[in-house]
Amino acid sequence: MTKAEKSKPGNTAKKNATKGKKPTVDSSLFPVIGIGASAGGLEAMELFLKNVPERSGMAYVMIQHLDPTQKGMLPELLQRITPMKVFQAKDSMVVSPNCVYVIPPNKSMSILGGKLYLFQPLQKRGLRLPIDFFLRSLADDCKERSIGLVLSGMGSDGSIGLRAIKEANGIVLVQDPNSAEYDSMPRSAIDSVLADIVAPPQELSEKLLEFFKHIPLVKSNLEVEVKDDQSSLEKIIVLLRSYTGNDFSQYKKSTMYRRIERRMGVHKIGKIATYVNLLQENPKEGEILFKELMIGVTNFFRDSKVWEKMEQETIPALIDKQQENTVLRAWVPGCSSGEEAYSLAIVFKEALAKINPRKNISLQIFATDLDADAVEVARKGHYSANIEADVSSKRLSTYFAKSEEEGYRVTSEIREMVVFAQHNLIMHPPFINIDIISCRNLLIYLGSDLQKKILGLFYFSLNNDGIMVLGSSETLGTMGNHFEPADNNLKIYKRATNAVAPDLLNFPSSFSRAKPPPKEKPKTVTSHSNIQTLADQLLLQQFTPPGVLVNDDGDILYINGRTGKYLEPAAGKANLNIFPMLRDGLRQEFHLAFRQVLEKKESQILHNLKVGTNGNTQTLNINIQYIDKPEPLRGNLLVIFTDVPDVVDVKPQPKPRGKTAKSNRETELEKELQYSREKMQSTLEEMQTSQEELKSTNEELQSANEELQSTNEELTSSKEEMQSLNEELQTLNAELLAKVEDYTRVDNDMKNLLNSTDIATLFLDKDLNIRRFTIQATKIFKLIKSDIGRPFTDLVSDLDYPEIAEDAQEVLRTLVFIEKQIPGKDGKWFSIRLMPYRTFDDRIDGLVITFIDISELKRVEEHCKDTFQTQSFLLNKSTDIIIKLSPDWKVEEYNPEAEKFFGVKRENAINQDFLQMFVAEPRQSKTKQLLKNLVNNLQDGRLKTEVI
Repeated sequence: MTKAEKSKPGNTAKKNATKGKKPTVDSSLFPVIGIGASAGGLEAMELFLKNVPERSGMAYVMIQHLDPTQKGMLPELLQRITPMKVFQAKDSMVVSPNCVYVIPPNKSMSILGGKLYLFQPLQKRGLRLPIDFFLRSLADDCKERSIGLVLSGMGSDGSIGLRAIKEANGIVLVQDPNSAEYDSMPRSAIDSVLADIVAPPQELSEKLLEFFKHIPLVKSNLEVEVKDDQSSLEKIIVLLRSYTGNDFSQYKKSTMYRRIERRMGVHKIGKIATYVNLLQENPKEGEILFKELMIGVTNFFRDSKVWEKMEQETIPALIDKQQENTVLRAWVPGCSSGEEAYSLAIVFKEALAKINPRKNISLQIFATDLDADAVEVARKGHYSANIEADVSSKRLSTYFAKSEEEGYRVTSEIREMVVFAQHNLIMHPPFINIDIISCRNLLIYLGSDLQKKILGLFYFSLNNDGIMVLGSSETLGTMGNHFEPADNNLKIYKRATNAVAPDLLNFPSSFSRAKPPPKEKPKTVTSHSNIQTLADQLLLQQFTPPGVLVNDDGDILYINGRTGKYLEPAAGKANLNIFPMLRDGLRQEFHLAFRQVLEKKESQILHNLKVGTNGNTQTLNINIQYIDKPEPLRGNLLVIFTDVPDVVDVKPQPKPRGKTAKSNRETELEKELQYSREKMQSTLEEMQTSQEELKSTNEELQSANEELQSTNEELTSSKEEMQSLNEELQTLNAELLAKVEDYTRVDNDMKNLLNSTDIATLFLDKDLNIRRFTIQATKIFKLIKSDIGRPFTDLVSDLDYPEIAEDAQEVLRTLVFIEKQIPGKDGKWFSIRLMPYRTFDDRIDGLVITFIDISELKRVEEHCKDTFQTQSFLLNKSTDIIIKLSPDWKVEEYNPEAEKFFGVKRENAINQDFLQMFVAEPRQSKTKQLLKNLVNNLQDGRLKTEVI
């Protein structure tokens, strides 16, 4: 057996079986496939299992969203499809290859050490994620032998579990969404992880077996080839650097090998040199390999004990050392899709709320990753509903908001604490003055030299007493002197104060993607166009009035000319909105005119407005124009300021005479002032009333908004529960449909069986109403289909059996069957049997009456009876001595002549032993020798007659 054959799935189990020993339970000996499905998944499961060979060497575990109140029928339905044994999982059940295991209803299931364990679900109905729960345990237990498959279903259950399997170097399969009855689960899985195989369910089994058989051959060849041809691996690194701008030369070689193996297995390539050629000819393959290397599996509050320690001790101790108005800085390198960074922000908020310091301390988190797509997902802060498995309901309600896209979105309070950026830890400068670094499950993929460099960077980036958190599988290595353990078990460290700073090695500045040189654009500007442009600019500067271009909210988009006399920056935070920048005297009229222009889309001109500038008063006109053309400026407004010169009236005015003119002028001014005061007072009162009404209305709207929000949350929760219930009902409906098909098939078989026996049968209920009848029964009773449900006693038959109703009642009362032979009116005879109708649960639910035609039997019986009477007559009248013997020499018939001859009465001879009675001691000596000879001949077989 070759090395590749030894590594094939199932060979180990087969070897043990041939020795007659029970296989050792070890999940690493054979692959275990976790299959998740929801609504519409039964058909997909059947299509998948129908094409799985009986001896595939793998174990299959089916996880489905089942109704917790109904008994599961899935094992029975799947057993019809596959020759493998199908079991409903039990607690501590050992997983064996070539078997199918089905999760029971109202249970969560995991795997550990090759055994299945059942748990009572903690989440309420509608929030359970059994597929993710099992697949994550499968990844932890089976590692690279774990296989995850997601089939048809609603929601996103299974996506996180597939990512965990991918991180463990397992195989990920997804049903093609176009072939799924419900494509939500397959699409969510494809969006969250790079699937190895995407195909319709009937093709997945064949593709999986081909892929799995090819992997050992690739692995053995790759190990040999890399030793002999190191340049091929280096070429792959160079091509990746060219395609993606990232250097993987210092990544762990084992990680590189596993990912390259995976891609070679997908393409069925056995030589690494061939894969180099494929990679060189297909840049898209380079992007896929880059995605394989960038697999970042994370989730909210991963390793919960670490976060509890951070919340209860680490962060409070760090806050106590800070001064007032301090902004702490945190760095999360390798943040992937952002769960780690948001978890840190939430934990900091909770720790801050518990100690409630009065120092006004906040946290700024810098989350970076090499994968631009992952950073984009993190920026959006939107996650699927399956984060409910990792985030408590309290945290969900506090730090997340329900999304219209059937998921959760991080609240703005947490989102504003985190800044996401694409950052290469190897090539780009590190962040500095950092108080917390959370780098988990990144260093394990890097070589020891690169780990040392990065830990040196972290030492450089951290402040004194700064905190560094590593993953559970990561260590400090040779950098142990530069960090002090705060909790060695949880991998939480502090920056050592007395350590010697490590030598910072040079890092490349960057690697950029290969781009073609830019083409020179032809010059299209002529000297004439240059003169025109310069002239237009000169005219705009010298003769165009000052103005501003604003949008419909008043935000200034462009300023032309000197507008300092009309606009001035408002005090406080910088603001380029025109309303707070207007000088005194312009605001009220301008605001009204601005709104009218927006409503009517017509220009408005404000005349002779007074504005104070530099201690003087300036009169101006303001022209507000709505812009309809050109298209890029449509919907904006143009505000033009035009100064109005003060007109001096040179015409001589007659001087007022004396005190009369002066008093008249004062009177007019006093009236005007009084009128203005009254108008202003009235306006103030109206404004105050309107303000109170608006305030009251605002409070009512706020209260209504809170009620609507509460109602919306309740409706959302109800929607989730209804959706989950719908999925369970879909599954139950599919099972019931399959069961109905089985019952229909059985009913057809029974119908054909009853018709083939040619026995008339009636099925009655307890009230003797007709429930069903066979075709043969219509020859005895005048039955049609509409007679079903009618009383049996109303039927007219050809039987001479008037007491049939009384016998039926007697059978129901005593539960003892009755059998009779009844003649018919047309000369026929029937053997009628009345039996109680028993259900599967041994309950009496009516009667079964069978009618067997025994007319021919009766005719034979009459003929035999006539023949017997004739034989008896001849026997009695014959003058010969006649004795009929049985095979054991018993006397059966004995005529009067024999009675006379032997002197033994007939009643004494019947059933007696002929040899003892007549041969041993015969009554007539003259016949003694004759009888002996006759007996000898009979015993020797020379005489075959039984009648003497």
